[in-house]
Amino acid sequence: MSEPAAETITPTASEMFYPSSDVIERARLKDWDALARYAADNLEGFWADEASELEWYQPWEKVLDDSNAPFFRWFVGAKCNIVHNALDRHQSTERRNKLALIWVGESGSVRTYSYFALNREVNQFANVLKAMGVKKGDRVTIYMPRIPEIMIAMLACAKIGAVHSVVYGGFSVDALQGRIEDSESKVAITADGGWMNGKVVELKKTMDEAVKRCPTIETVLVVQRTGHQVNMETGRDYWYHDLMKLPIAGAKCATEVMDADDPLYMLYTSGTTGKPKAILHVHGGYMVGTYATLKYVFDLRDDDRWWCAADPGWVTGHSYIVYAPLIMGATSFMYE
Repeated sequence: MSEPAAETITPTASEMFYPSSDVIERARLKDWDALARYAADNLEGFWADEASELEWYQPWEKVLDDSNAPFFRWFVGAKCNIVHNALDRHQSTERRNKLALIWVGESGSVRTYSYFALNREVNQFANVLKAMGVKKGDRVTIYMPRIPEIMIAMLACAKIGAVHSVVYGGFSVDALQGRIEDSESKVAITADGGWMNGKVVELKKTMDEAVKRCPTIETVLVVQRTGHQVNMETGRDYWYHDLMKLPIAGAKCATEVMDADDPLYMLYTSGTTGKPKAILHVHGGYMVGTYATLKYVFDLRDDDRWWCAADPGWVTGHSYIVYAPLIMGATSFMYE
Protein backbone atom coordinates (compact mmCIF):
# COMPACT_ATOMS: atom_id res chain seq x y z
CA MET A 1 0.00 0.00 0.00
CA SER A 2 1.51 3.30 -1.05
CA GLU A 3 0.65 6.88 -0.23
CA PRO A 4 -2.09 8.24 -2.52
CA ALA A 5 -0.96 10.41 -5.38
CA ALA A 6 -1.36 14.10 -4.70
CA GLU A 7 -4.12 15.81 -6.65
CA THR A 8 -2.90 18.70 -8.77
CA ILE A 9 -4.80 21.87 -7.92
CA THR A 10 -4.24 25.23 -9.57
CA PRO A 11 -5.50 27.97 -7.26
CA THR A 12 -7.20 31.03 -8.66
CA ALA A 13 -5.98 34.50 -7.78
CA SER A 14 -8.70 34.86 -5.15
CA GLU A 15 -7.51 31.64 -3.45
CA MET A 16 -3.88 32.66 -3.17
CA PHE A 17 -2.57 33.49 0.30
CA TYR A 18 0.58 35.54 0.74
CA PRO A 19 2.74 35.92 3.86
CA SER A 20 2.37 39.11 5.83
CA SER A 21 5.08 41.76 5.73
CA ASP A 22 6.01 40.78 9.29
CA VAL A 23 6.56 37.14 8.28
CA ILE A 24 8.64 38.22 5.30
CA GLU A 25 10.72 40.54 7.46
CA ARG A 26 11.38 37.82 10.06
CA ALA A 27 12.20 35.09 7.53
CA ARG A 28 15.63 33.52 7.90
CA LEU A 29 16.06 33.22 4.18
CA LYS A 30 15.69 36.38 2.11
CA ASP A 31 17.47 35.18 -1.03
CA TRP A 32 16.97 31.51 -1.86
CA ASP A 33 18.96 31.75 -5.09
CA ALA A 34 21.98 33.14 -3.26
CA LEU A 35 21.91 30.31 -0.72
CA ALA A 36 21.55 27.74 -3.51
CA ARG A 37 24.54 29.21 -5.33
CA TYR A 38 26.62 29.19 -2.16
CA ALA A 39 25.70 25.56 -1.43
CA ALA A 40 26.50 24.52 -5.00
CA ASP A 41 29.86 26.30 -5.03
CA ASN A 42 30.85 25.31 -1.50
CA LEU A 43 29.03 22.05 -0.78
CA GLU A 44 31.12 20.91 2.16
CA GLY A 45 31.27 24.39 3.66
CA PHE A 46 27.50 24.76 3.49
CA TRP A 47 26.84 21.45 5.26
CA ALA A 48 29.59 22.12 7.80
CA ASP A 49 27.82 25.39 8.66
CA GLU A 50 24.50 23.59 9.15
CA ALA A 51 26.07 20.81 11.21
CA SER A 52 27.86 23.30 13.45
CA GLU A 53 24.50 24.58 14.70
CA LEU A 54 23.92 21.19 16.35
CA GLU A 55 25.79 19.44 19.15
CA TRP A 56 28.28 16.61 18.58
CA TYR A 57 30.14 14.42 21.05
CA GLN A 58 33.15 14.58 18.75
CA PRO A 59 33.65 16.76 15.64
CA TRP A 60 34.10 15.38 12.15
CA GLU A 61 37.44 14.89 10.46
CA LYS A 62 35.93 15.26 7.00
CA VAL A 63 32.51 16.57 5.98
CA LEU A 64 32.05 14.31 2.95
CA ASP A 65 33.83 11.18 1.79
CA ASP A 66 32.78 10.54 -1.81
CA SER A 67 35.61 8.13 -2.62
CA ASN A 68 33.19 5.19 -2.87
CA ALA A 69 30.34 6.91 -4.71
CA PRO A 70 27.42 6.41 -4.72
CA PHE A 71 28.01 5.18 -1.15
CA PHE A 72 28.75 8.56 0.39
CA ARG A 73 29.77 9.08 4.01
CA TRP A 74 28.95 12.34 5.78
CA PHE A 75 30.72 13.82 8.81
CA VAL A 76 33.38 11.13 8.85
CA GLY A 77 34.87 10.52 12.29
CA ALA A 78 32.16 12.43 14.15
CA LYS A 79 30.34 11.04 17.18
CA CYS A 80 26.69 11.95 17.82
CA ASN A 81 23.21 10.66 18.52
CA ILE A 82 20.14 12.27 17.00
CA VAL A 83 18.30 11.95 20.33
CA HIS A 84 20.89 14.16 22.00
CA ASN A 85 19.89 17.00 19.68
CA ALA A 86 16.17 16.15 19.75
CA LEU A 87 15.82 15.82 23.54
CA ASP A 88 18.95 15.73 25.70
CA ARG A 89 20.32 19.19 24.93
CA HIS A 90 16.96 20.85 25.63
CA GLN A 91 16.92 19.60 29.23
CA SER A 92 19.43 22.24 30.32
CA THR A 93 17.52 25.11 28.70
CA GLU A 94 14.13 26.77 29.15
CA ARG A 95 12.79 24.45 26.46
CA ARG A 96 12.56 21.62 29.01
CA ASN A 97 9.33 23.21 30.27
CA LYS A 98 7.75 24.01 26.91
CA LEU A 99 5.42 21.71 25.01
CA ALA A 100 7.09 19.27 22.67
CA LEU A 101 3.93 17.42 21.61
CA ILE A 102 0.19 18.06 21.63
CA TRP A 103 -1.69 14.89 20.72
CA VAL A 104 -5.37 14.96 19.76
CA GLY A 105 -7.28 11.67 19.71
CA GLU A 106 -10.07 10.83 17.33
CA SER A 107 -12.61 11.28 20.14
CA GLY A 108 -11.23 14.73 20.95
CA SER A 109 -9.13 13.65 23.92
CA VAL A 110 -5.86 15.55 24.35
CA ARG A 111 -2.49 14.53 25.79
CA THR A 112 0.45 16.90 26.08
CA TYR A 113 4.16 16.35 26.71
CA SER A 114 6.73 18.94 27.65
CA TYR A 115 10.29 18.36 26.48
CA PHE A 116 11.04 17.23 30.04
CA ALA A 117 8.11 14.80 30.14
CA LEU A 118 8.81 13.38 26.69
CA ASN A 119 12.46 12.88 27.63
CA ARG A 120 11.42 11.06 30.81
CA GLU A 121 9.09 8.73 28.87
CA VAL A 122 11.77 8.02 26.27
CA ASN A 123 14.33 7.25 28.99
CA GLN A 124 11.93 4.90 30.72
CA PHE A 125 11.04 3.00 27.58
CA ALA A 126 14.68 2.87 26.51
CA ASN A 127 15.41 1.13 29.82
CA VAL A 128 12.53 -1.28 29.17
CA LEU A 129 13.99 -2.14 25.76
CA LYS A 130 17.40 -2.73 27.31
CA ALA A 131 15.80 -5.00 29.93
CA MET A 132 14.26 -6.97 27.05
CA GLY A 133 17.75 -7.55 25.69
CA VAL A 134 17.78 -4.87 22.98
CA LYS A 135 21.26 -3.52 22.36
CA LYS A 136 23.12 -1.30 19.91
CA GLY A 137 22.60 -2.48 16.33
CA ASP A 138 19.54 -4.64 17.05
CA ARG A 139 16.50 -4.08 14.87
CA VAL A 140 13.08 -3.32 16.38
CA THR A 141 9.88 -3.39 14.32
CA ILE A 142 7.24 -0.78 15.28
CA TYR A 143 3.66 -1.32 14.04
CA MET A 144 1.47 1.23 15.74
CA PRO A 145 -1.31 3.81 15.32
CA ARG A 146 -0.76 7.57 15.44
CA ILE A 147 -0.37 7.90 19.20
CA PRO A 148 2.44 9.45 21.28
CA GLU A 149 3.90 6.03 22.03
CA ILE A 150 5.01 5.59 18.42
CA MET A 151 7.21 8.67 18.81
CA ILE A 152 8.42 7.48 22.21
CA ALA A 153 9.28 4.04 20.79
CA MET A 154 11.26 5.47 17.87
CA LEU A 155 13.23 7.85 20.08
CA ALA A 156 13.89 5.15 22.68
CA CYS A 157 15.34 2.85 20.03
CA ALA A 158 17.58 5.60 18.67
CA LYS A 159 18.70 6.58 22.16
CA ILE A 160 20.20 3.15 22.86
CA GLY A 161 21.56 2.66 19.35
CA ALA A 162 18.93 0.19 18.18
CA VAL A 163 17.66 0.46 14.60
CA HIS A 164 13.91 1.02 14.33
CA SER A 165 11.88 -0.28 11.42
CA VAL A 166 8.47 1.41 11.44
CA VAL A 167 5.76 -0.36 9.45
CA TYR A 168 2.72 1.73 8.58
CA GLY A 169 -0.29 0.66 10.65
CA GLY A 170 -2.42 0.10 7.54
CA PHE A 171 -0.21 -2.65 6.11
CA SER A 172 -1.37 -6.26 5.86
CA VAL A 173 -0.09 -9.40 7.59
CA ASP A 174 2.04 -10.33 4.58
CA ALA A 175 3.55 -6.85 4.33
CA LEU A 176 4.36 -6.79 8.04
CA GLN A 177 5.79 -10.30 7.95
CA GLY A 178 8.08 -9.53 5.04
CA ARG A 179 9.50 -6.44 6.73
CA ILE A 180 10.06 -8.24 10.04
CA GLU A 181 11.80 -11.14 8.29
CA ASP A 182 14.02 -8.91 6.20
CA SER A 183 15.08 -6.74 9.14
CA GLU A 184 15.55 -9.78 11.41
CA SER A 185 13.95 -7.87 14.26
CA LYS A 186 14.04 -9.53 17.68
CA VAL A 187 11.50 -7.21 19.32
CA ALA A 188 8.21 -5.86 17.95
CA ILE A 189 6.17 -2.98 19.37
CA THR A 190 2.47 -2.67 18.58
CA ALA A 191 -0.87 -1.67 20.15
CA ASP A 192 -4.04 -3.58 20.89
CA GLY A 193 -5.56 -1.51 18.09
CA GLY A 194 -5.98 1.96 16.71
CA TRP A 195 -8.96 4.17 16.00
CA MET A 196 -9.70 5.07 12.40
CA ASN A 197 -12.94 6.87 11.56
CA GLY A 198 -14.71 5.35 14.54
CA LYS A 199 -13.57 1.79 13.86
CA VAL A 200 -10.86 -0.28 15.52
CA VAL A 201 -7.91 -1.33 13.36
CA GLU A 202 -6.83 -4.61 14.97
CA LEU A 203 -3.07 -4.14 14.98
CA LYS A 204 -2.28 -6.78 17.61
CA LYS A 205 -4.21 -9.40 15.66
CA THR A 206 -2.23 -8.58 12.53
CA MET A 207 1.02 -8.69 14.50
CA ASP A 208 0.11 -12.10 15.96
CA GLU A 209 -0.43 -13.55 12.50
CA ALA A 210 2.82 -12.08 11.19
CA VAL A 211 4.91 -13.22 14.17
CA LYS A 212 3.77 -16.81 13.67
CA ARG A 213 5.92 -16.80 10.55
CA CYS A 214 8.84 -14.79 11.98
CA PRO A 215 11.15 -16.88 14.20
CA THR A 216 13.45 -13.95 15.01
CA ILE A 217 10.81 -12.23 17.16
CA GLU A 218 11.35 -12.97 20.84
CA THR A 219 9.26 -10.24 22.45
CA VAL A 220 6.14 -8.26 21.56
CA LEU A 221 5.41 -5.09 23.54
CA VAL A 222 1.79 -3.90 23.40
CA VAL A 223 0.41 -0.42 24.05
CA GLN A 224 -3.19 -0.33 25.28
CA ARG A 225 -5.17 2.11 23.16
CA THR A 226 -8.62 0.79 22.24
CA GLY A 227 -9.14 -1.50 25.23
CA HIS A 228 -10.67 -4.36 23.23
CA GLN A 229 -9.65 -7.90 24.12
CA VAL A 230 -6.54 -9.27 22.44
CA ASN A 231 -4.48 -12.41 22.73
CA MET A 232 -1.42 -12.05 24.97
CA GLU A 233 0.99 -14.97 24.67
CA THR A 234 2.71 -15.78 27.96
CA GLY A 235 6.46 -15.30 27.84
CA ARG A 236 6.36 -13.30 24.61
CA ASP A 237 3.79 -10.51 24.96
CA TYR A 238 3.96 -7.73 27.55
CA TRP A 239 1.79 -4.68 28.18
CA TYR A 240 3.64 -1.41 27.74
CA HIS A 241 1.89 0.25 30.68
CA ASP A 242 2.82 -2.60 33.03
CA LEU A 243 6.49 -2.52 32.07
CA MET A 244 6.67 1.27 32.41
CA LYS A 245 5.65 0.95 36.07
CA LEU A 246 8.44 -1.48 36.97
CA PRO A 247 11.78 -0.53 38.57
CA ILE A 248 13.53 -1.46 35.29
CA ALA A 249 11.96 1.65 33.73
CA GLY A 250 14.18 4.12 35.52
CA ALA A 251 13.90 7.81 34.69
CA LYS A 252 17.52 8.04 33.55
CA CYS A 253 19.15 6.29 30.63
CA ALA A 254 22.46 7.17 29.02
CA THR A 255 22.29 8.11 25.35
CA GLU A 256 24.47 5.80 23.26
CA VAL A 257 27.39 7.54 21.56
CA MET A 258 27.18 6.66 17.86
CA ASP A 259 29.42 7.11 14.87
CA ALA A 260 27.88 9.64 12.49
CA ASP A 261 27.30 6.89 9.92
CA ASP A 262 25.90 4.32 12.36
CA PRO A 263 22.39 3.23 11.32
CA LEU A 264 19.42 5.09 12.79
CA TYR A 265 16.48 3.43 11.06
CA MET A 266 15.34 1.19 8.24
CA LEU A 267 12.25 2.11 6.24
CA TYR A 268 10.89 -0.01 3.42
CA THR A 269 9.67 1.07 0.02
CA SER A 270 5.98 0.45 -0.61
CA GLY A 271 6.42 -2.70 -2.70
CA THR A 272 4.15 -1.52 -5.50
CA THR A 273 6.84 -2.21 -8.11
CA GLY A 274 8.40 -5.33 -6.60
CA LYS A 275 9.68 -6.65 -3.30
CA PRO A 276 9.95 -3.85 -0.70
CA LYS A 277 13.50 -2.59 -0.35
CA ALA A 278 14.99 -1.40 2.93
CA ILE A 279 16.31 2.17 2.89
CA LEU A 280 18.85 2.85 5.63
CA HIS A 281 19.37 6.26 7.22
CA VAL A 282 22.19 7.09 9.64
CA HIS A 283 22.42 9.39 12.64
CA GLY A 284 24.71 12.18 11.43
CA GLY A 285 23.76 13.03 7.86
CA TYR A 286 20.04 12.46 8.41
CA MET A 287 20.07 14.62 11.54
CA VAL A 288 21.67 17.56 9.75
CA GLY A 289 19.61 17.13 6.57
CA THR A 290 16.20 17.09 8.25
CA TYR A 291 17.16 19.99 10.51
CA ALA A 292 18.26 22.14 7.58
CA THR A 293 15.26 21.42 5.39
CA LEU A 294 12.71 22.14 8.10
CA LYS A 295 14.57 25.31 9.05
CA TYR A 296 14.82 26.71 5.54
CA VAL A 297 11.81 25.34 3.65
CA PHE A 298 9.26 26.05 6.39
CA ASP A 299 11.20 28.71 8.32
CA LEU A 300 10.24 26.86 11.48
CA ARG A 301 11.25 28.45 14.79
CA ASP A 302 11.21 27.12 18.30
CA ASP A 303 8.25 29.33 19.26
CA ASP A 304 6.11 27.88 16.44
CA ARG A 305 3.39 25.26 16.68
CA TRP A 306 3.69 22.81 13.84
CA TRP A 307 1.52 20.14 12.25
CA CYS A 308 2.75 17.75 9.57
CA ALA A 309 -0.04 16.04 7.62
CA ALA A 310 1.71 12.69 7.35
CA ASP A 311 1.93 9.42 9.25
CA PRO A 312 4.98 8.41 11.29
CA GLY A 313 5.04 5.23 9.21
CA TRP A 314 6.29 7.18 6.18
CA VAL A 315 9.61 8.94 5.76
CA THR A 316 7.89 12.34 5.88
CA GLY A 317 6.53 11.41 9.30
CA HIS A 318 9.90 10.19 10.53
CA SER A 319 11.52 13.45 9.47
CA TYR A 320 8.87 16.10 10.11
CA ILE A 321 6.67 14.62 12.84
CA VAL A 322 9.33 13.01 15.00
CA TYR A 323 12.91 14.14 14.52
CA ALA A 324 13.29 17.58 12.91
CA PRO A 325 10.65 19.49 14.96
CA LEU A 326 12.23 18.22 18.17
CA ILE A 327 15.71 19.17 16.98
CA MET A 328 14.31 22.64 16.24
CA GLY A 329 12.75 22.82 19.71
CA ALA A 330 9.27 23.50 18.31
CA THR A 331 5.86 22.28 19.46
CA SER A 332 4.19 19.64 17.27
CA PHE A 333 0.60 18.51 16.90
CA MET A 334 -0.16 14.87 16.22
CA TYR A 335 -3.68 13.81 15.26
CA GLU A 336 -4.80 10.23 15.70
